Amino acid sequence: MSAVLETRDFGSEAGGVELRAAHPEAGALLTPPALAFLAGLHRRFEARRRARLAARRERQAFFDAGGLPDFRADTAAIRAGAWRVAPLPAALQDRRVEITGPTDPKMVINALNSGASCYMADFEDSTAPTWGNLLAGQRALREAIAGTLEYTAPASNGAPGKHYALKPYAEQAVLLVRPRGWHLDEKHVLVDGEVMSASLFDLGLFAFHNARALATKDRGPYFYLPKLQSMEEAQLWNDVLDHVEAELQLPGGQLKVTVLIETLPAVFEMDEILHALRSRIAGLNCGRWDYVFSYIKTFRRHRDKVLPERGQVTMTQPFLRAYSELLIQTCHKRGAHAMGGMAAQIPISNDEAANEVALAKVRADKLREVTAGHDGTWVAHPALIPLAKQIFDERMPGANQHDVRREEVIVTRDDLIKPSIGSITRAGYEGNVEVCVRYLAAWLDGNGCVPIHWLMEDAATAEIARTQLWQWLHTDGLHLDDGSEVDLALFERALINLPTKLGDRSKLPGGSRINEAIGMLDRLTHADTLEEFLTLPAYARLD
Repeated sequence: MSAVLETRDFGSEAGGVELRAAHPEAGALLTPPALAFLAGLHRRFEARRRARLAARRERQAFFDAGGLPDFRADTAAIRAGAWRVAPLPAALQDRRVEITGPTDPKMVINALNSGASCYMADFEDSTAPTWGNLLAGQRALREAIAGTLEYTAPASNGAPGKHYALKPYAEQAVLLVRPRGWHLDEKHVLVDGEVMSASLFDLGLFAFHNARALATKDRGPYFYLPKLQSMEEAQLWNDVLDHVEAELQLPGGQLKVTVLIETLPAVFEMDEILHALRSRIAGLNCGRWDYVFSYIKTFRRHRDKVLPERGQVTMTQPFLRAYSELLIQTCHKRGAHAMGGMAAQIPISNDEAANEVALAKVRADKLREVTAGHDGTWVAHPALIPLAKQIFDERMPGANQHDVRREEVIVTRDDLIKPSIGSITRAGYEGNVEVCVRYLAAWLDGNGCVPIHWLMEDAATAEIARTQLWQWLHTDGLHLDDGSEVDLALFERALINLPTKLGDRSKLPGGSRINEAIGMLDRLTHADTLEEFLTLPAYARLD
């Protein structure tokens, strides 16, 4: 597919919107009224989005110069106030197990049928945003809400493919949709010659087609908002949602949101984020993998904040435990859910002993969450739902744990940024290289959710590996636990040896793009400046 398949000017019908790619789904989804609605979002909010992104860059420059994040003095009154968020709707009272994943038809059906409390349909970290993936995902969700979604797998070895259909609506998981973050563009849609925000495109198109249908079913619509860094970014989202409700003639506060606390700056503004969205927010989520990525990125120039290999950066590390406990305390004080993090493990079908080790990690993690006071948790694979549900059922007999106030928790600035203890092993270093290359190759090939060594890797986990490699290489004096220096030679050897290690590429997702991925990782890791997001340069290569 070429980069520009079609340029169509809708003129006065859609207010100067141009689509820069064709797709069979476009006609039914990107109607003139839908495009006019999206154009209105762009014109009203794009300047503010760009201002918030500029503020992010200024803040990072402060951190790069040695500054440290902290609680804001100008918002102390918000933190000290006795306010609470609006009451939660019935459909979001019990969220003990949520499954997340991309928006292809098979995944949508399986997730809604999975037995989970909720399904987060993800246009962000687990979706490679090809034009086809985005539109197919929007269509799948629209048909799922209408109750007409079906899928038949391709035939195999002469046998017909398996047919997938939705269970009755009452048996389905509650749907939440995660649009892409404020930092991402949707290059296939131009408004008045400007590229549109991916956030506004994803949320706007979904809401335009589905908000009223979901509202009549008392199902929202509900959203997860990713990668916020400040209360001002939350306020921007609130104003967007106010506008959507007004344009679609919905009651104020109809659209509900959960915010992922997955950036280090945001953990210092959780009260403020809840306050900015107080008429519509249902909770905060410990987006721990992106949070670790953000910690690395925030402190990329801080020698004393270098993390050990990612396998050692677990929720038992003091800075992550402090983050989790402060989130629970903050949410329950305000009447919001405190959602736990992702279990990325995949059941290992051909090795019972290894599978039990993996499941033991999931048990321990979910037990930690429910004991700490979380109101629910995430899993990446349907087979983990019964295990996570059992653990929460045994220790959370009610719909949630808002009564667990955690008033004994005292978390300071230094607790939230405390360095971790650990090491960098050769296996851990080379594992980072492999995960980066394999994930990036699959992403470039259109697959944003990739099983690697029995873990479901998405953009968040790949970003941890990628930013660690950059920071380790650009920090003097680091060594592996065997004494080897972490230098260019070590990195180059890992890249050179990787193709042999991978073996038959035809069996790997995106195997034909391994060399391209190796080249990208090589350039990104050598660069003097850390690229803010892996998906920014990679997006230029999609479609």
